Amino acid sequence: MKLPRDLTGHELASLLRRFGYEVTRQTGGHLRLTSNLRGREHHVTVPAHRNLKVGTLASVLADAARYLEMDREEFAGKLFRR
Repeated sequence: MKLPRDLTGHELASLLRRFGYEVTRQTGGHLRLTSNLRGREHHVTVPAHRNLKVGTLASVLADAARYLEMDREEFAGKLFRR
């Protein structure tokens, strides 16, 4: 799946809420999201930039997908389905 090129950090944080992530803090230009679905806390840091770079987006998705025990492609498909 081709990742979106026009996604902001705040939009990604909003999409990740469907998977149990909540914004726990913002420090400077970064958002810290935390999930506690699997009995242990998991944190991801998302830059609060206008348009996320594709590599940064891929890295955040891979990290969250590992925590949710999915592969990145499956997770991206569920996250960006319209």
